[in-house]
Amino acid sequence: MRSPVRLPVACGVDVGSTNSKVVAVDPRGHVVARASRPTPRDAHGLSIDVGALLADVDAMVLEVCGDRYEVHALCGAGIGEDGLLVDETLAPLTLALAWFDPRRQGVFAALRPSLYDDETFDVETDPARALVGWAWARGQVPAAQREPSSWVAVADLAAVHWTRRTFISDTLASRTGAWRSGDRSWDTGRVKLTLGSEALLPPVVRAGDVVGEADSPVLRAAGVLGADAVVVAGGHDHPVGGWGVQRLVPDAVIDSMGTAEVVVAQSPRREPAGHGEVETAPGIRSDGSTLLRVEELARNVAWASQNPAVARAIQEILSGALAPLPVLGDGFFLPGRRGGGRPAYAPDAPRDPRARASAVLGALALRGREAVDAVRARVPGQTELRLVGGWARSPGWLTIKSQVHGFPVVPIIEPEVTAVSAALLAATARGWSPDPGHAIAGA
Repeated sequence: MRSPVRLPVACGVDVGSTNSKVVAVDPRGHVVARASRPTPRDAHGLSIDVGALLADVDAMVLEVCGDRYEVHALCGAGIGEDGLLVDETLAPLTLALAWFDPRRQGVFAALRPSLYDDETFDVETDPARALVGWAWARGQVPAAQREPSSWVAVADLAAVHWTRRTFISDTLASRTGAWRSGDRSWDTGRVKLTLGSEALLPPVVRAGDVVGEADSPVLRAAGVLGADAVVVAGGHDHPVGGWGVQRLVPDAVIDSMGTAEVVVAQSPRREPAGHGEVETAPGIRSDGSTLLRVEELARNVAWASQNPAVARAIQEILSGALAPLPVLGDGFFLPGRRGGGRPAYAPDAPRDPRARASAVLGALALRGREAVDAVRARVPGQTELRLVGGWARSPGWLTIKSQVHGFPVVPIIEPEVTAVSAALLAATARGWSPDPGHAIAGA
């Protein structure tokens, strides 16, 4: 009997801090299938188990294809700073130090005296940067073990294995703290100090470019890989997601809220670095720039939720079952900074759980507003605000955000904006013309 003809799709992968997702879109941009699994981590919930992650990604691609679809383009996106050293066979030699791992604080403190300040880098130098992970990884490779061949970003990992080619997407290079997108160059001093050698850094490619043919033994054996399938560079999850939303709402600033809160916008101009807390990255499929600001979100809530009564009050406020007390802007909660900084209550913070829950959520919403204002100031034409991510589906949080911003906020209902946007990026690079209205708005 003749095998049924499979329909072509493009797949987007999003390796998130909590969950990893795969979404398939058809050539017109309709989402036809999706899959999700918890991102596998070690027993402490910190470093990603990269072997399990790669197996999960392949399994999710098989799941979305089923017996109906065939992949013709793949694109990966995900966490901005996590990565690991691999040998020449791409076997991992180290764990991937999570961007929120508290061990980063000590590594950064040791490095800081040797890291001169320079506003030409794409991002502010802090413990969350990939260069801190480089320094940590160097200390994890025993002398008797195989020599490292390359550093690979976790977000690019599946694409590297599908093509057997090491590379780093330029939006991820920008997260390292050692890359200048203005002249697309590494800072030799910072690389030598932390990673040891620039030879361990793979070529930097532009997000949205085809990096090679897809050749996965698992996918090919299952009959779901098109003969002409290509792999497309994705990169940092929030710029990729923001690019997708801005295909739908061109003047939007995107407030993406999941494990972290990231405010992002695409600028048609090439913006210079040195924007203070507004970070830059190359534009996606443009000669412009990506502007973004990152704030801690879920980790601050997790810290406050160690008190069961406060945890219950936070969940009830987020669900809309409980109204917050009028302490949102009173400064009773001090959020932890990026890279594992410890949160705290102010000395005069009330003890009542509902008041503390309100103070936590209010302080986080205010941080988010500061981020939105900072990005908007850099891109004056971006007037629309769109909320995406898991928090955008919490009615109580939308109420708090509206109060803090002073106007109603508009959520994007699509739950997997980054994975969908990565699929759109793959489809576009493949030469298709997917409609973002189909993919993101479900139109």
